[in-house]
Amino acid sequence: MKIAVSNQKGGVGKTTIAINVSAALTRLGRDVLLIDLDPQGHATEGVGLAESYEDQGESLRDLLLETKAEEQRRILSTIVKEGEEFDVVPSNVDMHTVDKDLTGEPKALERLNNALQGVPYDYVIMDSPPSLNHLTDNAVLASDGLIVPVQAEQTSFRALELLRDQLDTFRDLYDREIPVLALVANLVMPDGTAREMMETFRKVFGSRMPVFEIRKRVALKRAWKEGVSIFKHKEDSDMEAVFMEIAETIEEG
Repeated sequence: MKIAVSNQKGGVGKTTIAINVSAALTRLGRDVLLIDLDPQGHATEGVGLAESYEDQGESLRDLLLETKAEEQRRILSTIVKEGEEFDVVPSNVDMHTVDKDLTGEPKALERLNNALQGVPYDYVIMDSPPSLNHLTDNAVLASDGLIVPVQAEQTSFRALELLRDQLDTFRDLYDREIPVLALVANLVMPDGTAREMMETFRKVFGSRMPVFEIRKRVALKRAWKEGVSIFKHKEDSDMEAVFMEIAETIEEG
């Protein structure tokens, strides 16, 4: 199953969710591949592969600019890094030009989907950039479903409207219905405003999709700085249970 972690709004914690859901699925005994599509490389750094960000040689950029499916798959096989918890396709410094390079190219949004056909993983988790561009579109179009991170604030509804428009476009152009597997409110503070927003999320979306709450915890930031998931981090965190619940919900389908 291929899952895109996507929201065009920045600062919602996509990378934290992508890394820790990947780790939680691994703890359920699944083989997982995490793909860092963000040119800033936050997920690459957050899994301890910061040095890979400036690697020379073939990279994710080469895969996305390649037009032949068999060559895309060959490149994918060469750029996967074996991780302690799960495998990773790191981002690279050369990714900053990919969106521009793909503009006007034939089948520009289908490159990643072609490359991922037949990959030997139970789950592929794709960490998308914080924008609506060719990279995000590649991740969404390659996915079987989305995890959508949001913040517990009113502005999240506008981002969700833009995401709905994107999914409607894919349905019309590609005859693809891409479901939202989970709405994950991240960096939730213990205050009245956040509680009201969580109630609103559950009221508006709860009948259509699972809604989860990841509270703001310094341990999550420290784990990212150490290049590990919250499960491997030396500090215990009550958010481990929430990430496991997300993974189990995905497993149950």
